[in-house]
Amino acid sequence: MSLTLVVHRIDDVRFGAATRLENSVLIVDPDALRRLVLQDPRLESVDFAIVRAGENCRAGPVFDIVEPRAKEPGGSPDWPGVLGPPHTAGDGTTHVLQGMAVTMLREQSPGESRGATGYVLEMSGEAGAESSYSLLQHLVIIPHTPVELPAQLRQRAYRLAQLKAAVCLARAGIGAASERMVLDILIDNDRSDLPRLAYVGQIFSRQRRPEAEEPILYGTDTEGMLPTLLHPNEWLDGAVLPSYHTSLGGAETYFYQNHPVIEALYRRHQAGELNFAGTVATVASADNFDRDRNTRFAARLVKWALKADAAVLTKVGGGVPHADLAETARLLECDGVKTAVQVTDLARDHRVESALLFNFPEVDAIVCIGGNSTRWRLPRAGRVLAANSGLGELLSGPLEIDSLNVIGVANQQGASRLRSMVY
Repeated sequence: MSLTLVVHRIDDVRFGAATRLENSVLIVDPDALRRLVLQDPRLESVDFAIVRAGENCRAGPVFDIVEPRAKEPGGSPDWPGVLGPPHTAGDGTTHVLQGMAVTMLREQSPGESRGATGYVLEMSGEAGAESSYSLLQHLVIIPHTPVELPAQLRQRAYRLAQLKAAVCLARAGIGAASERMVLDILIDNDRSDLPRLAYVGQIFSRQRRPEAEEPILYGTDTEGMLPTLLHPNEWLDGAVLPSYHTSLGGAETYFYQNHPVIEALYRRHQAGELNFAGTVATVASADNFDRDRNTRFAARLVKWALKADAAVLTKVGGGVPHADLAETARLLECDGVKTAVQVTDLARDHRVESALLFNFPEVDAIVCIGGNSTRWRLPRAGRVLAANSGLGELLSGPLEIDSLNVIGVANQQGASRLRSMVY
């Protein structure tokens, strides 16, 4: 399976008469884009806004962030199982508008563990400097749906509108004369002298039930899912989407499209340092029976299907996923497969002892990638984008906010600048 990423660098986004690329500037036709997303009758109207990198702007609550990408004919489809047929992702040529994002807002605060503000896009100041999203140019979509629309249908409308918009914009790159970089991604198994490395990544936590028909893996909601083998290209090219549920240290679609663990393993594979054997996608369990089944199944796939000598493991969500991660790593270590796990300190008292959710002597390569102990007092924003006036007033500031609520700051799977320090 070979995936070619044709990368178009975007330094500015502007509204204009027709969607097109002019060197590194993306011109967006808002009327055509509005007609496209309003084909969904669940959307009454949409507004668009452009937010530039480093601008004194705050937007939220954020539903998701997507990098504009579009497939050329002849390969796998755009967002298989969601916008296209459920064919295997990760093959053919994908055009990427690098340096920008399509950002969808929510009309209501998600509540749960993310509080009244939900995820906030902070583009400037101390908090913004810690988020990689503040370095991007954003086309922000502000949706408006009927008040009586059930949350599940509202969020599906958000998802479809955002993905359609992202594909539409990226198609401006097909045939564009702008300078481009082509990246060939191909796994080569003829490397018997190199250690075989695998990646095990959680994509959902059964601490919560997925919504009916919620598209997470190839358009399915993961209900009843067992650990599944995926080619690395599938993660990068549209097979995996985040849940509607806001997650501690969340993973946005943009994260999956630029998965730091998979990209790092690819770089080392291409440098001849290791043999990237493949990946396993899994879910965190709801009870001990599921945990025993899923962790053993994942470990067996790594050991016997991928024939890996070592594995990197990451989690999504809170304490239950932490336990699944640890048990999978322990089983692999007992089977002779070396592991490195990434964990996040979510202890409310900020004590190292409280952060230790497992203590297996076999699992001794642990990377801690920060936690929830960082807070900022955000000043009044120069510009605020929100889908209703109440949220706009709340986000205007000044306000206190946790690092976990500033989107792009905390991520449990490697896309973060945070790290825990013991003094």
